[in-house]
Amino acid sequence: MDRLQAMQAYVRVVEAGTFTKAADSLDLPKATVTRLIQTLETHLRTKLLNRTTRRVTVTPDGAAYYERATRLLGDLEELEGSMNQARMTPRGRIRVDVPGVVGREMIIPHLPDFYARYPDIQIEMGVSDRMVDLISDNIDCVIRGGELTDQSLVARRIGEFHFVTAATPEYLRRHGMPTHPLQLTQPPHRMVGYFSARSGKVMSDVFKRGDEVVEVVGNHVIAVNDANAYLNAGLAHLGVVQVTCFMAAPLLKSGGLVRLLEDWTVDAIPVYVVYPPNRHLSSKLRVFVDWVVELLGSQSTAGLKVRCALS
Repeated sequence: MDRLQAMQAYVRVVEAGTFTKAADSLDLPKATVTRLIQTLETHLRTKLLNRTTRRVTVTPDGAAYYERATRLLGDLEELEGSMNQARMTPRGRIRVDVPGVVGREMIIPHLPDFYARYPDIQIEMGVSDRMVDLISDNIDCVIRGGELTDQSLVARRIGEFHFVTAATPEYLRRHGMPTHPLQLTQPPHRMVGYFSARSGKVMSDVFKRGDEVVEVVGNHVIAVNDANAYLNAGLAHLGVVQVTCFMAAPLLKSGGLVRLLEDWTVDAIPVYVVYPPNRHLSSKLRVFVDWVVELLGSQSTAGLKVRCALS
Protein backbone atom coordinates (compact mmCIF):
# COMPACT_ATOMS: atom_id res chain seq x y z
CA MET A 1 0.00 0.00 0.00
CA ASP A 2 1.18 3.53 -0.80
CA ARG A 3 0.51 5.02 2.63
CA LEU A 4 0.89 8.60 1.46
CA GLN A 5 -1.60 8.16 -1.38
CA ALA A 6 -4.01 6.36 0.95
CA MET A 7 -3.71 9.17 3.49
CA GLN A 8 -4.35 11.79 0.79
CA ALA A 9 -7.35 9.84 -0.47
CA TYR A 10 -8.78 9.53 3.04
CA VAL A 11 -8.43 13.26 3.75
CA ARG A 12 -10.21 14.12 0.49
CA VAL A 13 -13.06 11.68 1.18
CA VAL A 14 -13.61 13.27 4.59
CA GLU A 15 -13.53 16.80 3.16
CA ALA A 16 -15.63 16.03 0.08
CA GLY A 17 -18.19 13.91 1.90
CA THR A 18 -18.44 11.32 -0.86
CA PHE A 19 -16.11 8.90 -2.62
CA THR A 20 -17.24 10.22 -6.00
CA LYS A 21 -16.31 13.85 -5.28
CA ALA A 22 -13.03 12.77 -3.72
CA ALA A 23 -12.14 10.64 -6.73
CA ASP A 24 -12.93 13.51 -9.12
CA SER A 25 -10.76 15.97 -7.20
CA LEU A 26 -7.87 13.49 -7.09
CA ASP A 27 -8.33 12.53 -10.75
CA LEU A 28 -8.55 8.86 -9.76
CA PRO A 29 -11.18 6.17 -10.45
CA LYS A 30 -13.71 5.83 -7.65
CA ALA A 31 -12.78 2.14 -7.32
CA THR A 32 -9.16 3.09 -6.66
CA VAL A 33 -10.13 5.52 -3.89
CA THR A 34 -12.41 2.90 -2.35
CA ARG A 35 -9.64 0.32 -2.42
CA LEU A 36 -7.14 2.74 -0.85
CA ILE A 37 -9.50 3.48 2.05
CA GLN A 38 -10.29 -0.19 2.60
CA THR A 39 -6.59 -1.06 2.59
CA LEU A 40 -5.84 1.80 4.97
CA GLU A 41 -8.53 0.62 7.41
CA THR A 42 -7.15 -2.92 7.23
CA HIS A 43 -3.63 -1.65 7.87
CA LEU A 44 -4.75 0.45 10.85
CA ARG A 45 -7.09 -2.30 12.11
CA THR A 46 -9.86 0.22 12.71
CA LYS A 47 -12.94 1.58 10.95
CA LEU A 48 -12.40 5.14 9.79
CA LEU A 49 -15.64 5.81 7.91
CA ASN A 50 -19.30 4.86 8.13
CA ARG A 51 -20.66 4.49 4.61
CA THR A 52 -24.20 5.07 3.34
CA THR A 53 -25.53 5.18 -0.20
CA ARG A 54 -25.36 8.99 -0.26
CA ARG A 55 -22.63 10.12 2.11
CA VAL A 56 -19.86 8.98 4.41
CA THR A 57 -19.44 10.00 8.03
CA VAL A 58 -16.33 9.87 10.18
CA THR A 59 -15.93 7.50 13.14
CA PRO A 60 -14.24 8.76 16.34
CA ASP A 61 -11.03 6.97 15.29
CA GLY A 62 -11.43 8.40 11.80
CA ALA A 63 -11.74 11.95 13.16
CA ALA A 64 -8.55 11.58 15.18
CA TYR A 65 -6.71 10.12 12.17
CA TYR A 66 -7.97 12.94 9.93
CA GLU A 67 -6.64 15.66 12.26
CA ARG A 68 -3.17 14.05 12.39
CA ALA A 69 -3.17 13.25 8.66
CA THR A 70 -3.93 16.84 7.60
CA ARG A 71 -1.09 18.12 9.78
CA LEU A 72 1.33 15.53 8.40
CA LEU A 73 0.40 16.24 4.80
CA GLY A 74 0.79 19.96 5.43
CA ASP A 75 4.21 19.45 7.01
CA LEU A 76 5.25 17.27 4.08
CA GLU A 77 4.23 19.88 1.54
CA GLU A 78 6.09 22.56 3.48
CA LEU A 79 9.18 20.35 3.67
CA GLU A 80 9.12 19.66 -0.06
CA GLY A 81 8.65 23.36 -0.69
CA SER A 82 11.71 24.25 1.34
CA MET A 83 13.78 21.65 -0.50
CA ASN A 84 12.99 23.04 -3.96
CA GLN A 85 12.99 26.71 -2.94
CA ALA A 86 9.24 26.93 -3.40
CA ARG A 87 9.13 30.04 -1.27
CA MET A 88 11.19 31.80 -3.92
CA THR A 89 9.46 30.21 -6.91
CA PRO A 90 6.01 28.93 -5.84
CA ARG A 91 4.52 26.49 -8.31
CA GLY A 92 1.48 24.29 -8.79
CA ARG A 93 -2.28 24.58 -9.09
CA ILE A 94 -4.68 26.49 -6.84
CA ARG A 95 -8.47 26.59 -7.04
CA VAL A 96 -10.20 29.84 -6.14
CA ASP A 97 -13.74 31.14 -6.41
CA VAL A 98 -14.71 34.81 -6.71
CA PRO A 99 -17.90 36.80 -7.32
CA GLY A 100 -18.47 37.53 -10.99
CA VAL A 101 -17.92 41.28 -10.85
CA VAL A 102 -14.78 40.94 -8.70
CA GLY A 103 -13.29 38.37 -11.05
CA ARG A 104 -14.12 40.12 -14.29
CA GLU A 105 -13.57 43.74 -13.29
CA MET A 106 -10.90 43.63 -10.57
CA ILE A 107 -8.81 40.44 -10.60
CA ILE A 108 -8.57 39.07 -14.15
CA PRO A 109 -7.40 42.38 -15.69
CA HIS A 110 -4.49 42.40 -13.21
CA LEU A 111 -3.46 38.74 -13.53
CA PRO A 112 -0.59 39.55 -15.93
CA ASP A 113 1.10 41.24 -12.96
CA PHE A 114 0.59 38.11 -10.84
CA TYR A 115 2.03 35.83 -13.53
CA ALA A 116 4.98 38.16 -14.02
CA ARG A 117 5.81 37.45 -10.38
CA TYR A 118 4.76 33.80 -10.20
CA PRO A 119 4.84 32.23 -13.68
CA ASP A 120 4.69 28.64 -12.39
CA ILE A 121 1.34 28.92 -10.58
CA GLN A 122 -1.78 27.68 -12.37
CA ILE A 123 -5.09 29.21 -11.24
CA GLU A 124 -8.47 27.53 -11.71
CA MET A 125 -10.94 30.31 -10.99
CA GLY A 126 -14.66 29.92 -10.56
CA VAL A 127 -16.30 33.24 -11.47
CA SER A 128 -19.92 33.54 -10.38
CA ASP A 129 -22.11 34.84 -7.57
CA ARG A 130 -23.07 31.38 -6.35
CA MET A 131 -21.95 30.28 -2.89
CA VAL A 132 -19.55 27.34 -2.86
CA ASP A 133 -18.63 24.88 -0.12
CA LEU A 134 -14.88 25.31 0.26
CA ILE A 135 -14.36 21.86 1.76
CA SER A 136 -16.54 19.59 -0.34
CA ASP A 137 -15.80 21.49 -3.56
CA ASN A 138 -12.05 21.36 -2.84
CA ILE A 139 -11.61 25.15 -3.14
CA ASP A 140 -8.41 26.64 -1.74
CA CYS A 141 -9.81 30.12 -1.13
CA VAL A 142 -12.73 32.38 -2.03
CA ILE A 143 -13.44 36.09 -2.07
CA ARG A 144 -16.75 36.98 -0.46
CA GLY A 145 -18.69 40.12 0.23
CA GLY A 146 -20.89 40.63 3.29
CA GLU A 147 -20.59 39.57 6.89
CA LEU A 148 -19.43 35.97 7.31
CA THR A 149 -21.79 33.53 8.99
CA ASP A 150 -19.46 30.50 9.12
CA GLN A 151 -17.11 31.25 12.01
CA SER A 152 -15.05 28.12 11.31
CA LEU A 153 -13.47 29.75 8.25
CA VAL A 154 -10.32 31.86 8.29
CA ALA A 155 -10.94 35.32 6.82
CA ARG A 156 -8.85 38.39 6.03
CA ARG A 157 -10.74 41.61 5.43
CA ILE A 158 -9.40 43.27 2.30
CA GLY A 159 -11.73 46.17 1.64
CA GLU A 160 -15.34 47.21 1.35
CA PHE A 161 -17.83 48.07 -1.36
CA HIS A 162 -19.78 51.32 -1.28
CA PHE A 163 -22.92 51.76 -3.34
CA VAL A 164 -24.76 54.43 -5.27
CA THR A 165 -28.47 54.49 -6.12
CA ALA A 166 -28.94 55.18 -9.82
CA ALA A 167 -31.13 54.83 -12.89
CA THR A 168 -30.84 55.59 -16.58
CA PRO A 169 -32.01 58.89 -18.07
CA GLU A 170 -34.60 56.93 -20.07
CA TYR A 171 -36.00 55.34 -16.91
CA LEU A 172 -36.32 58.79 -15.33
CA ARG A 173 -38.01 60.14 -18.46
CA ARG A 174 -40.61 57.38 -18.25
CA HIS A 175 -41.18 57.23 -14.48
CA GLY A 176 -39.93 60.49 -13.01
CA MET A 177 -37.33 61.24 -10.33
CA PRO A 178 -37.94 59.52 -6.95
CA THR A 179 -37.45 61.77 -3.94
CA HIS A 180 -37.85 59.20 -1.13
CA PRO A 181 -36.85 55.49 -0.89
CA LEU A 182 -40.43 54.42 -0.11
CA GLN A 183 -41.46 55.57 -3.57
CA LEU A 184 -39.44 52.64 -4.93
CA THR A 185 -41.92 50.18 -3.38
CA GLN A 186 -44.88 51.17 -5.58
CA PRO A 187 -45.70 52.14 -9.17
CA PRO A 188 -44.74 53.99 -11.23
CA HIS A 189 -41.31 53.35 -9.73
CA ARG A 190 -39.56 50.01 -9.56
CA MET A 191 -36.17 48.55 -8.74
CA VAL A 192 -34.18 45.72 -10.25
CA GLY A 193 -34.35 42.93 -7.67
CA TYR A 194 -31.38 40.87 -6.52
CA PHE A 195 -32.19 37.48 -5.00
CA SER A 196 -30.07 35.11 -2.94
CA ALA A 197 -28.97 32.04 -4.90
CA ARG A 198 -29.15 30.06 -1.66
CA SER A 199 -32.56 31.11 -0.28
CA GLY A 200 -34.25 32.53 -3.38
CA LYS A 201 -35.30 35.58 -1.34
CA VAL A 202 -35.16 39.03 -2.93
CA MET A 203 -32.83 41.14 -0.82
CA SER A 204 -33.88 44.41 0.74
CA ASP A 205 -32.04 47.74 0.66
CA VAL A 206 -31.61 49.80 3.83
CA PHE A 207 -31.45 53.56 3.27
CA LYS A 208 -30.21 55.96 5.94
CA ARG A 209 -30.48 59.73 6.31
CA GLY A 210 -29.38 61.08 9.67
CA ASP A 211 -31.39 59.16 12.28
CA GLU A 212 -33.95 58.03 9.72
CA VAL A 213 -33.69 54.40 8.53
CA VAL A 214 -35.90 52.96 5.78
CA GLU A 215 -35.78 49.30 4.66
CA VAL A 216 -37.06 48.80 1.14
CA VAL A 217 -37.94 45.74 -0.90
CA GLY A 218 -38.43 47.46 -4.20
CA ASN A 219 -41.34 46.96 -6.56
CA HIS A 220 -39.75 44.97 -9.38
CA VAL A 221 -40.50 43.24 -12.66
CA ILE A 222 -37.21 41.35 -12.77
CA ALA A 223 -34.86 39.91 -10.15
CA VAL A 224 -31.47 38.32 -10.86
CA ASN A 225 -28.65 36.73 -8.87
CA ASP A 226 -25.60 38.03 -10.75
CA ALA A 227 -24.06 41.49 -10.35
CA ASN A 228 -23.40 42.04 -14.05
CA ALA A 229 -26.90 40.91 -15.02
CA TYR A 230 -28.23 43.22 -12.31
CA LEU A 231 -26.40 46.23 -13.77
CA ASN A 232 -27.41 45.28 -17.32
CA ALA A 233 -31.06 45.15 -16.25
CA GLY A 234 -30.69 48.65 -14.88
CA LEU A 235 -29.09 49.84 -18.11
CA ALA A 236 -32.05 48.32 -19.98
CA HIS A 237 -34.27 50.82 -18.07
CA LEU A 238 -35.95 48.03 -16.06
CA GLY A 239 -35.59 49.76 -12.70
CA VAL A 240 -33.50 51.64 -10.15
CA VAL A 241 -30.30 49.85 -9.09
CA GLN A 242 -27.85 49.88 -6.19
CA VAL A 243 -24.46 49.70 -7.92
CA THR A 244 -20.97 49.47 -6.45
CA CYS A 245 -19.10 52.74 -6.83
CA PHE A 246 -16.32 51.29 -8.97
CA MET A 247 -18.89 49.93 -11.45
CA ALA A 248 -21.02 53.08 -11.38
CA ALA A 249 -18.25 55.69 -11.71
CA PRO A 250 -17.68 55.48 -15.50
CA LEU A 251 -21.41 55.30 -16.18
CA LEU A 252 -22.10 58.34 -14.00
CA LYS A 253 -19.36 60.23 -15.84
CA SER A 254 -20.66 59.28 -19.27
CA GLY A 255 -24.28 60.00 -18.39
CA GLY A 256 -25.35 56.37 -18.81
CA LEU A 257 -26.60 56.47 -15.20
CA VAL A 258 -27.93 59.30 -13.06
CA ARG A 259 -27.44 59.30 -9.32
CA LEU A 260 -30.62 59.33 -7.21
CA LEU A 261 -31.51 60.02 -3.58
CA GLU A 262 -28.15 61.67 -2.94
CA ASP A 263 -29.02 62.62 0.63
CA TRP A 264 -29.55 58.93 1.52
CA THR A 265 -26.76 56.40 2.11
CA VAL A 266 -26.56 52.60 2.03
CA ASP A 267 -24.20 50.65 4.29
CA ALA A 268 -20.94 49.46 2.77
CA ILE A 269 -20.33 45.70 2.39
CA PRO A 270 -17.05 44.30 3.76
CA VAL A 271 -14.99 42.10 1.42
CA TYR A 272 -12.95 39.11 2.65
CA VAL A 273 -10.57 36.51 1.29
CA VAL A 274 -11.53 33.25 3.00
CA TYR A 275 -9.95 29.80 3.27
CA PRO A 276 -10.62 26.68 5.38
CA PRO A 277 -8.88 26.50 8.78
CA ASN A 278 -7.65 22.96 8.14
CA ARG A 279 -6.35 23.70 4.63
CA HIS A 280 -2.57 24.06 4.73
CA LEU A 281 -1.65 27.52 3.49
CA SER A 282 0.99 26.44 0.99
CA SER A 283 3.47 28.89 -0.47
CA LYS A 284 1.54 29.06 -3.75
CA LEU A 285 -1.71 29.86 -1.95
CA ARG A 286 0.00 32.26 0.44
CA VAL A 287 1.46 34.39 -2.36
CA PHE A 288 -1.92 34.47 -4.14
CA VAL A 289 -3.74 35.57 -0.97
CA ASP A 290 -1.09 38.22 -0.28
CA TRP A 291 -1.36 39.45 -3.88
CA VAL A 292 -5.16 39.70 -3.68
CA VAL A 293 -4.91 41.61 -0.40
CA GLU A 294 -2.40 43.99 -1.99
CA LEU A 295 -4.45 44.37 -5.19
CA LEU A 296 -7.86 44.94 -3.68
CA GLY A 297 -6.38 47.00 -0.86
CA SER A 298 -4.88 49.41 -3.39
CA GLN A 299 -8.15 49.48 -5.35
CA SER A 300 -9.98 50.22 -2.08
CA THR A 301 -7.74 53.23 -1.57
CA ALA A 302 -8.26 54.30 -5.16
CA GLY A 303 -11.95 53.63 -5.59
CA LEU A 304 -13.78 51.09 -3.43
CA LYS A 305 -14.07 53.47 -0.48
CA VAL A 306 -14.99 56.45 -2.62
CA ARG A 307 -18.60 57.33 -1.99
CA CYS A 308 -19.30 58.11 -5.64
CA ALA A 309 -19.21 61.87 -5.26
CA LEU A 310 -19.86 62.23 -8.98
CA SER A 311 -22.80 64.14 -10.34
